[in-house]
Amino acid sequence: MPNVVIYTTAWCPFCIRAKALLDRKGVVYEEIPVDGNSSLRAEMASKAGRTSVPQIWIGDQHVGGCDELHALERSGRLDPMLQA
Repeated sequence: MPNVVIYTTAWCPFCIRAKALLDRKGVVYEEIPVDGNSSLRAEMASKAGRTSVPQIWIGDQHVGGCDELHALERSGRLDPMLQA
């Protein structure tokens, strides 16, 4: 299973929703909380080109946020990405 990384904040409902989907699928992921950490948030923004959370990577591929993760699930494309 490829490495899954998710940048989050504790209070973000979209982060909670994205992590819940990954948890339901049994995905082990690295969570990087950016709460109050401007250097980690800047790192995330530099990599993603976005400042909103969550920002999710599966392997080297930037998936985007919660909506994009759920869209991949609805289209049947998430499981193949996780198994690649």
